[in-house]
Amino acid sequence: MTQFSRRGLMLAFGGVALTAACNNGVGSNGQATLDARVDQTINYLYDTYPGTREVAAKSVGQLVMPLVTEAGFGFGGGYGRGALRVNGVTVDYYSATKGSFGLQIGAQQYAHVLFFMTTEALEKFRRSAGWAAGADMEYVFSDKAENIRAETTTSTAPVVAAVFGQAGAMIGATLEGVKYSRIVP
Repeated sequence: MTQFSRRGLMLAFGGVALTAACNNGVGSNGQATLDARVDQTINYLYDTYPGTREVAAKSVGQLVMPLVTEAGFGFGGGYGRGALRVNGVTVDYYSATKGSFGLQIGAQQYAHVLFFMTTEALEKFRRSAGWAAGADMEYVFSDKAENIRAETTTSTAPVVAAVFGQAGAMIGATLEGVKYSRIVP
C-alpha cells in the first residue's frame, strides 16, 4: 500500500501548478500575445492537416487552444488559454482546466481546436458559465499518428475536436473532463 505524505502531496501539486503555468500565456502581454499564438496554431493545423480546412469551413466557430500543459503524479492537472473565433475574428478568450486522480505519471503539452458545427452548440458554449467537454464531441484525430477520417467532414456531431502537437512523457491526450471558462487576458 502506498502512503502519500503531506509534503509529497504538496510537492506534487506545486509541480503541477508550475508546469501548468509554463508557456500558457500566464503573465503575458494579454490579448495580442494570445491572438498571435492562436494564429500560429491555426496555420500549423491547416499546413500539417490540410483536411481540417474543410471542417473549419463547415463550422460556425472554433475554440483554439494553442498550448495546454498537463502534469500528474497520482493527482494531476492541466491548464491552457485560447480564443474563440467566429468568422475568423476573436470574440472571447477562454481557459481550459482539468483535474484528475488515478494511475498517472508524467507531463505533456498539446494544442487543440474545437470546431462548433452547429449554431446551437456554439450558443450553448458561449452562454455557459463553464462548459465541460463530453460525449457529444467527435475527435478528428488525437495525435500525429492519425489522419482526418472521411466521415468526419460529414459528421453530425455538434462539436468536432482536433488534438495535435503532443509533446512530453504522458500517454494520450483527451479532452474528457476539460472545463472551459471565459477569461479576460
